[in-house]
Amino acid sequence: MFFREEEAEKRFEVQRLAQDKFIKTFILTDQKTGIQYLFSSYGTAGGLTPLLDGDGKPMKRGL
Repeated sequence: MFFREEEAEKRFEVQRLAQDKFIKTFILTDQKTGIQYLFSSYGTAGGLTPLLDGDGKPMKRGL
């Protein structure tokens, strides 16, 4: 939670899914755990949530 910005850039891989004038959508992958998150923003509002599989468990990408 309290780390430098350059450490955050190394920890998370960011993949842009979509972007238009107001809405931006990204998938963030934690490089340490493999867990993937969906981030979406609309203007000044935004939200972050883990992606879940069919069993309700966090989705992981193989590291």
